[in-house]
Amino acid sequence: MNLHLQDGVVLAGPELVPHRCSHFAVDQDTITRMELGDPVQSLERGSWVILPAFTNSHTHMGDSCLPDGATGMTLEEGFFRPNGYKYRELAKQSRQQHLEHITAHLHYMAATGTIRHIDFREQGVYGCHLLREAAAQAGIHSVILSQFDSVPFTPEQLQQNRDPLSPQAYQELQDILAVADGFSESTMNDLTEPAWRQIHHLTEHMGKLRAIHCLENEGYREVSLAISGRGDLERALDVYHPHLIIHATVANATEIQLLSEHRVNVALNPRANANLGLPLPPIAPLLESEANFLLGTDNGLLNSPNLLPELDFTYKVAKSQFGDAVRPEPVEILKMVTSNIRHLRPLLGSDVYGYLEVGLPADVLVLDFTRPHLRASRHVIASILTRVTPEDVLMTLRQGKILWDKLNL
Repeated sequence: MNLHLQDGVVLAGPELVPHRCSHFAVDQDTITRMELGDPVQSLERGSWVILPAFTNSHTHMGDSCLPDGATGMTLEEGFFRPNGYKYRELAKQSRQQHLEHITAHLHYMAATGTIRHIDFREQGVYGCHLLREAAAQAGIHSVILSQFDSVPFTPEQLQQNRDPLSPQAYQELQDILAVADGFSESTMNDLTEPAWRQIHHLTEHMGKLRAIHCLENEGYREVSLAISGRGDLERALDVYHPHLIIHATVANATEIQLLSEHRVNVALNPRANANLGLPLPPIAPLLESEANFLLGTDNGLLNSPNLLPELDFTYKVAKSQFGDAVRPEPVEILKMVTSNIRHLRPLLGSDVYGYLEVGLPADVLVLDFTRPHLRASRHVIASILTRVTPEDVLMTLRQGKILWDKLNL
């Protein structure tokens, strides 16, 4: 792919500083030219706006075939194994039908500016292979975290918290990690601590990504306390050492301090939390910590995998929680889907940066700021968060390959 765009605005470097740009060029898979002028905040006339393509750090693309199917259900009724709505319905999908749904949603993801997602894939080895095939068709970078096809412990074993994985379950874990990029069960309460230590040891040996859903509701913490005397976040950090924590929806001050001390990568999902009737995550105090924050759309069943409304909602919730006109800076929220992903680069791949510089992979999103609601923007990054729609996405490139194109170049 050879791309040349002139007289636009580029959000440059990991700090996403907007600059006038007289010439932006891509040669094959690499950014080869960025002729930057002065920094700019506002526009006097319409322009291209060129920025890093997005990473969605928490998806469940498998249930994108069930949009809004769990409406009116609790978290447990809709999403918990073995009898939750989504698991019952996924079992009914034919392979071809399911593949078509997932592939279509990955194409939609590209049309809304996303080139990469971290997916928490159900259905064991079968589910991993299905998503791999869909990602190959769509050109999206799918980072696949798998889980056991069914919980390998009885309720009594989980309560006693003593047993390691059975030989059969350990073999399933090895089979999963042979095809997946990492591992994540739904909660710490799904496995025993000896099992979590086994998973930590094997994933560490294989260089695989570890993630876990923590503190999505008070019940996660309460069940963990009853089993182990520690909340689910504290237990995860002690025995599993995850690279990525999902949710932190009900994190208290002590737990936020733990996230800060451990410099944890945390993927927030405020729209999904709101859709389930859960509390909104404490975004303001979280952003004041030393943790690294990412953003995800969560289940396809709850939300489309479109990060644009997630950015808008997250920014406005954070503004409300801070309670003033200054914080957060809009760029803090935009980094959650762009340059903050670089902190996971050793595990996601050496070509994952999340920002634009000459010589880096051409993971590029081009927006049309000539449209009426954008062309007179007085704060380009704030307008990206709050005003850009899928109709404004002109082009999405992953390593120079066109995934979405309205420019017809």
